[in-house]
Amino acid sequence: MIRIFDVIFALLGLFLGLPVLVIIWLLGLFDTGYPIFRQERVGRNMQNFTLVKFRTMSKDTASVASHLASSSSITTLGSFLRKTKLDELPQLWNVLKGEMSLVGPRPNLFNQEELINERNVLGVYDVRPGITGLAQIKDIDMSTPELLAKTDAEMISTMSVANYFKYIFLTFAGKGQGDRVRH
Repeated sequence: MIRIFDVIFALLGLFLGLPVLVIIWLLGLFDTGYPIFRQERVGRNMQNFTLVKFRTMSKDTASVASHLASSSSITTLGSFLRKTKLDELPQLWNVLKGEMSLVGPRPNLFNQEELINERNVLGVYDVRPGITGLAQIKDIDMSTPELLAKTDAEMISTMSVANYFKYIFLTFAGKGQGDRVRH
């Protein structure tokens, strides 16, 4: 049932959000020269997939988890996109392709071994990763692997249609800070 909601909302979001996507893409051309960011992430059943987002950091920034990146690498447009969570919009394509869900554990990088181990033990990779979820609502990021994995597992074990909509609503209402970057 949730997959049906994912497909419907991803299609609606991409269709209705097309003008916003185009504007951000054009602004991104002036901001970094290349507005789309692609990165290999760990998905369902530990299969890799290419996550797409709007670029929020300068193009030469090292490919590390956000909490390990320097805040000086975030562009002015990137700061706005992160605060409004508009940098996540292109991930609707990942949702439509079935690589992600709107709600699920945030997909991590392959070099985050501690997080991978914690999540693997708790069965977090049995579900599609998501754009938002319980950890994001609670401001838990990848800098605390054990807590993040436990929160992801809690979300998975209590997932329902009601919670799916709750996490989406709370994200739209501005709950959670998104991926933290050190200052």
